[in-house]
Amino acid sequence: MSARGPAEEPVPPAGIDELRRAIEEVLLGGGRIWTRGDIAERSGVRSERTVQIWRALGFPVVDDEARVFTDADVDALRAGERLIEAGLITEESETMMVRALGHHLSRLAEWQAHTLWSWLNRHPGIPVDEGELTDRAAALLPEMELLQRHVWRRHLAAYLGRALAEAEENVPVGTGPGPGPGDGERGDPAVDGSALPAEGADVRDRAVGFTDMVGYTRMTRGLDSGELVRVLDRFESLTGDVVAEGRGRVVKTIGDEVLFVCESAPAAADIALELTARAEREQELPQVRTGLAHGAVLSRFGDVYGAAVNIAARLTAVARPTPCWSTRPSPASWRA
Repeated sequence: MSARGPAEEPVPPAGIDELRRAIEEVLLGGGRIWTRGDIAERSGVRSERTVQIWRALGFPVVDDEARVFTDADVDALRAGERLIEAGLITEESETMMVRALGHHLSRLAEWQAHTLWSWLNRHPGIPVDEGELTDRAAALLPEMELLQRHVWRRHLAAYLGRALAEAEENVPVGTGPGPGPGDGERGDPAVDGSALPAEGADVRDRAVGFTDMVGYTRMTRGLDSGELVRVLDRFESLTGDVVAEGRGRVVKTIGDEVLFVCESAPAAADIALELTARAEREQELPQVRTGLAHGAVLSRFGDVYGAAVNIAARLTAVARPTPCWSTRPSPASWRA
C-alpha cells in the first residue's frame, strides 16, 4: 500500500496560486483590491444591499475586511442602480434578476471551465505556464462573450416579437386566467389570476410537457461515465431539436427528464408524438414517454409553475412509452 491514500487531495503544482490570480485578473478585468465597504462607498449602494446581491449571485458571504472585489464589481453595482433609477426594475426585482442570472450563468461557466480543462488534458504537450494560459484566456474570452451576447440578443428578439404579436391581438401581456382555488401544489406560487403577476412573471394558458427515458435508472447501472454522457447528450439533442422544430421551448433538463412548454395544445401533442417516433429509431436511446397537460402556467425568470406543470410531471411518472396528456376541462384543441 502506498503512503499516499486514494482520498488525499493532489498537491497543487508550484506557482498554481500565481497562475490562478493571473487568470482571474484577465477574467475579472483586474485584481481583487476592494473590501465590501469600499465597493459600497464607490458604487453608492448600501453595504447590506451588496451582501444581498452577492448572496443572490450564489457566492458565499465574505468577511467585511476581505479584499475580494474588483473594479468590475463596482461597475456592475452601478449598472443595477441605473436600471432602478430608470424605473425598469426595483430593488426587489433586481435581487430576483440577479439570482436568475447567477443560476443560469454559473452552469454555463462550469461547462466552459470543464471544456478548457478537458482541452488541456487532451494536449499534455501544451505548456501550462502563466504566460501561455493568460494569453490564451485573453484571446478566447472576447470570442466567448461575442457568442453569448449574440445568443442572448437572438432570444431577446424572439421573446419581444412574441410579446408584440400578442399585443397586436389585444392579449394583455403578463395576464391570463389562472387555475381554480387550491390548485397550487408542492410550494408553487399562487396562480389564481386575481392580480397581475409580479415583475419578471407572466401567466397565461399553455401546454406543458415532461419527457423522460423509460428504464433510465436500470440502464445507467451498466454504463460507464463516458457512455452515460453520450446517452444524455443524444437525449438532450433529440428533445431540443424536436421541441424547437415544434415551436416549443425547453424550460430545463432534470436528470433524465426534459420539461417543455408550447403556446398551443396541438403543438405539444405533435412534439410528444415526434419524440416517441424519433426515440424508437435511436439505437443508443431507450424508449421515451411524455406527459402533457394544459392550463394556466406562471412563467417566472425562465422557470414555470402551476397545476398544469404538476399534472404533466405526474402523468409522465405513470405513462407507458407513448404520449399521454390531460387537461381540465378537456378541450377539443388537443385534437385540432
